Amino acid sequence: MSFIKVAATSDFSLHNLPFGIFSTVDNPKHRIGVAIGDQILDLSVIFFLFQGPVMSKYQDAFKQPTLNAFMGLGYEAWREARRTLQTLLSANESTLRDDVRLCSRAFVPQNAAIMHLPADIGDYTDFYSSKDHATNVGIMFRGKENALMPNWLRLPVGYHGRASSVVVSGTPIRRPSGQMRPDQTKPPVFGPSKQLDIELEMAFFVGGGNSLGEPIPIEKAHEHIFGMVLMNDWSARDIQAWEYVPLGPFLGKNFGTTISPWVVPMEALLPFAEPNAIQDPEPLPYLRHQDPYTFNINLFVSLKGQGMAGMATICKSNFKYMYWTMKQQLAHHTVNGCNVRPGDLLASGTISGPDPETFGSMLELSWRGSKSIDLGGGNTRTFLKDGDEVTITGYCERDGYRVGFGTCTGTILPALQH
Repeated sequence: MSFIKVAATSDFSLHNLPFGIFSTVDNPKHRIGVAIGDQILDLSVIFFLFQGPVMSKYQDAFKQPTLNAFMGLGYEAWREARRTLQTLLSANESTLRDDVRLCSRAFVPQNAAIMHLPADIGDYTDFYSSKDHATNVGIMFRGKENALMPNWLRLPVGYHGRASSVVVSGTPIRRPSGQMRPDQTKPPVFGPSKQLDIELEMAFFVGGGNSLGEPIPIEKAHEHIFGMVLMNDWSARDIQAWEYVPLGPFLGKNFGTTISPWVVPMEALLPFAEPNAIQDPEPLPYLRHQDPYTFNINLFVSLKGQGMAGMATICKSNFKYMYWTMKQQLAHHTVNGCNVRPGDLLASGTISGPDPETFGSMLELSWRGSKSIDLGGGNTRTFLKDGDEVTITGYCERDGYRVGFGTCTGTILPALQH
């Protein structure tokens, strides 16, 4: 229990302690903070309290405007910092609790904070690791007999996304324009996307990197995974459908990707680990691991259109539906010697489960626009309209406490006139 009041339904209990970057109106400097209850603990104020054998040498990491330096310190530094924070914030520890002057400087109400991207994201990779999602999309575009491509069950399929257009929750997203070919008997046309979609995803930040030419073995992969965020990887389906052969997604994806601001440490998620998906055929040796590294994270997508009284939940899913694990994704990403760096972002791909309510995209929920998604009150959608606000939330829960991620929100702005 913490001396900071934490509601039972709070995402940010003492069991969580996610890291983020924030500023305030009266202090625009970007600082590293940790969420606890409805407060943020400013680590740039209490950096000197990190006196363990590792962090005592690297206290300046908490004076930085991003998490990159701290991420780069590696696994033992993260674990030690987490233990220090849990001790400092516990109800029976007086160091911070009884220092009224220090507390007044160190704690900031979350509703007074402006949140920023947690890290300078050097590179962004998006995987395609939900079997249910890949099967659904394959059925739509290739038929049931060819739903999964021959490589899908053999390796974690992925592509390199655009890091420059990854934005923090709350940033509006402009409807993209591009080439589309809605009528296959006619030439392509240019204009605003008419099939703008969401993608329910999660992503992890790379901590310690690797040298060029030196793969990260799967046995060590967990030491390079810093923590997780929620993600909405917005997608223009009509632009993507025309452009993606033969090199994959491009303008249909790189116009915007939204992530939640709080990075939940993997150590906070380990109590919610579940057995990995049964993989048949068995992966090649470099992708094999037996320890559970899939997680029971409840995920929700809500939509509020202009004129609607409230949010309508359109998807209830779970991260445990993933086929390939994060360890496998990272091991595969680097097996050819590719180097990853602190702050790199690796995403899951759309997360869908076996039932229609668990489908993580409007493409699936409307089955390629063939049926309406009911929002209540006479409101329906097949794809997104201008003014739609989409919010993703997620949390783990057990024994009376939650480990949650906050919100991942974006609102659609009209396309620019060309």
